[in-house]
Amino acid sequence: MTRIAKRVEQLAPSGIRAFFDLVLGMKDVISLGVGEPDFVTPWHIREKAICSLEKGYTSYTSNKGMPELRRQINDFLGSRYGLSYDPEEEILVTVGVSEGLDLAMRAILDPGDQVLVPEPAYVSYGPVVELAGGQVFLMKTTIENGFKLTPKLIEDNYTGGVKALMINYTANPTGTSYSRQELEAIARVACKHDLLVVSDEVYDELTYDFNHTQLASLKGMRERVIYLNGFSKAYAMTGFRLGWVAGPADIISGMTKIHQYTMLCASITAQIAAIEALQTGLKDVQEMKREYHRRRNFMVKALNELGLSCPMPQGAFYVFPSIKTTVQKSLDFAKDLLQKKKVALVPGVAFGKSCEGFIRISYASSYDNLKEAVSRMKEYLDGKALARYGF
Repeated sequence: MTRIAKRVEQLAPSGIRAFFDLVLGMKDVISLGVGEPDFVTPWHIREKAICSLEKGYTSYTSNKGMPELRRQINDFLGSRYGLSYDPEEEILVTVGVSEGLDLAMRAILDPGDQVLVPEPAYVSYGPVVELAGGQVFLMKTTIENGFKLTPKLIEDNYTGGVKALMINYTANPTGTSYSRQELEAIARVACKHDLLVVSDEVYDELTYDFNHTQLASLKGMRERVIYLNGFSKAYAMTGFRLGWVAGPADIISGMTKIHQYTMLCASITAQIAAIEALQTGLKDVQEMKREYHRRRNFMVKALNELGLSCPMPQGAFYVFPSIKTTVQKSLDFAKDLLQKKKVALVPGVAFGKSCEGFIRISYASSYDNLKEAVSRMKEYLDGKALARYGF
């Protein structure tokens, strides 16, 4: 008898973490792989956390999170998107967006229920569906349409067994986002087939070229959207591990039941810091956003000049260029670049089989690091070109 459950044995290790195990112990590596802000959490947010510890605030909180934080989240949604949720019944504070995603899948899926997931997809999406007993139906987007989910893709992959649709925007790994009109078209299909929609919008504050539209704000969507968000990306609070979910009361209730048994509550220190972030952190977000915007423009221009076709992402802090001109597999390219030039990035196949021929580069690194990484990549690509011609 095997000691490990079959569903766990069959899971592939995270493509991101497996690759970055290779980086450990290497010196002088420029890492453009991990999706983590290079900024330190703003001081006034850290100060609140420190003060809370000095005052002895070290207890459990309500399972759903501190009432004041849930009220602040509702106020944020109201001021930003014109949405209103009941802080008592429709908002749950989680240990990062990742826990919120896991809770959502376990709360809504029965064995065999199907979930539509667009590819490229963040590495956790497929596994959390499978661990909850669901089946993943991948919808393959293409570079030609900006890696965007479309109503046609949903219709082409829909079956009577599909219970939920997953969407992530601004997207990891592509930086793709959607206009209001594009989201309205997706919403009409979701309503037509009575789908629940798990909407991961953790990069909402990092949308550059137009205003982010919250999916639950669209007609017919509030009662079907499970809205995931958090503090890691916009506020540079990755180590605080704090997220939140807003959605219909029955689903939040189901998620809270699981959360009570598996996590109990998020850290009180992180929650106090998050209240400060929501109350006074907008200026910090805007400053970081301006710098990411500058870096995005530099990286897209530089990569295209290197001959790596790179579409312009609308947000987050990733670019997803094609390496098909190198005639290398993405994992081979990433390993070779790491060994020869000490630049670490993520092979496209970490985000799905259809992502072969692409790489993900995070520009959440200093401008100087980005310039040096581009210089090393140019040396690498020039060397490959000379080798092809026998030099």
